Order: sequence, then structure tokens, then C-alpha cells
Amino acid sequence: MNISLANLQAQEKITWCPGCGNYGILMAVKKALVALNRPSYETCLVTGVGCSGKFNHFVKTYSFESLHGRSLPVASGICLANHELNVVAVGGDGDGYGIGLNHFLHTMRRNLNFTYIVHNNQIYGLTTGQYSPTTAKGTISASSPFGALEEPVNPIKLALASNAASFVARGFAGDIKQLTNLVTQAMQHRGFSFIDVLQPCVTFNKINTYEFFKKRVYKLEDDKSYDKTNKKQAEERCLEWDKRIATGVYFQADLPIYEDALPALATTPLVKQDIKNIDISASCEEFV
Repeated sequence: MNISLANLQAQEKITWCPGCGNYGILMAVKKALVALNRPSYETCLVTGVGCSGKFNHFVKTYSFESLHGRSLPVASGICLANHELNVVAVGGDGDGYGIGLNHFLHTMRRNLNFTYIVHNNQIYGLTTGQYSPTTAKGTISASSPFGALEEPVNPIKLALASNAASFVARGFAGDIKQLTNLVTQAMQHRGFSFIDVLQPCVTFNKINTYEFFKKRVYKLEDDKSYDKTNKKQAEERCLEWDKRIATGVYFQADLPIYEDALPALATTPLVKQDIKNIDISASCEEFV
């Protein structure tokens, strides 16, 4: 079967603002799925709430639209029910680094085998421009008229500090070619793959614009001295921001995945196992 962009085109009309960085992420994910050349029914997209929460409406695959900040536990459940699927969780910086931050940490700790893509526009776009967990300190927004008080979350540093994340990357929505390559690598990686995507919100974030990022981003893969298996180097690069911002794979390691520790998954996915001869009547009598 040959998968094409046309095969992945859903019928729903895209409702993001013109120029939104989400378009670049959407195209990169579609191009990555074409590169993998797997039937669309073998992929399941899981989203949270926010502008990124409509992502699965625009790709013709299986999908699940979860609650705010809850895409990772849902994706974990789907992955464990059928670990042969290509599971991709999608969220925003408010969704994933705010209410969903605890799930982010525990999913990395477990190293489940699926991909997590965060649309990081450093603002709450859907709810008209309140500051988010990644908004720079001092930023004036709809909810911080005197400037944001908190230091922003550094998602790359957080992922590296977990000591369990096995694929940590950052992309830029304005560079679809590199982002497509990163998403493809993430989907092929065996373990939890995390990509933080710099995604300009053209409506509410007038600071972190395409121009802001184009002046600062550089590719780690172009730096011959960079070793993506060296966590110390990754930790140093993830602190850059004001003048330079690294994109690419910060860190990658071959670590045991959660599914390998579950004997029930050793032969076949849970959804394909024969349960005809299993009697649950005693449990039903006790709990129902």
C-alpha cells in the first residue's frame, strides 16, 4: 500500500487562524506518515483541548479527542491495548505543560512506545491570549496586565532531567522539512518520543513570531561536534534561548520500554487475544 497526502486528507475544514504555526505541524505529521507508508488505520492520533486539540479532525486516521491535559494517559491506554499501533499524542503548551504536566513526567518515566508532539506557542491561543507555562517572565498578556510573574517551564530541560526520556527533540513550525524528519524519526524510535515544536501564534503572541525564531534557530544536525547520545551536551544546549535556539534531536537513547515488562503483551496485543474461555462471572457478582 502506498500512502499519499491525499489519503490522509480529512473532510473537515481547517479552522485555525491564517498563518498559524499549526499548519506547519499538520503538514509535517502528514508527510511523516507518508514516509512511514503504513495504512492510515494503523495510526491513532490523541489530542487534548486547545487549538491543537482539533488536530485529529484534519488527518484521516483513527483518533481520540480527550480532556484538557489528558492526552498522554489516553494515549498510554491505547498503546497498551494495542501496542502494534502508531500512537501519536498531540497537545499545546498550556494543555501539556500546565494541567497535563504530571502526566508528561510519568509517561517519560515509563518510556511507553509512542510519540508526543507539543505545539508550543507560549500563550493560550484558543482562550484569547492568556499567558501559559512557557510564556517568558514579564510578558504582558490578557491575564497578566503587569507582566507574567513566574519563570517559564523549560520542557527540554524537564525531559532530560527525568532520566528516562529516550527521544527528546525540538522543531520549528516554520521549517517543515526538518520537522517532518524529526516526526518521522520519533515515530520510528522505540520508546517515548517527545518533540517540542516552536509554533508561532500569529493572533495573540506578538513576541515569539516567525521572525523571532528565524533569527535564532539553528540545527543541531549541522553541528558536527554535537553528540545526541551525550546528555550533558543536551543539557547545555537546552538552556540557550535569547540569542540562539537549537532545533533537532537533543538526546536519543536505546532504553527498555514499558511494554517489554508486561508478560501479557509478549505474544500478541491485548485487543487480539482470545478471551472466549475467560469466566468473569465471579467478578461481576462481587462488583456489579
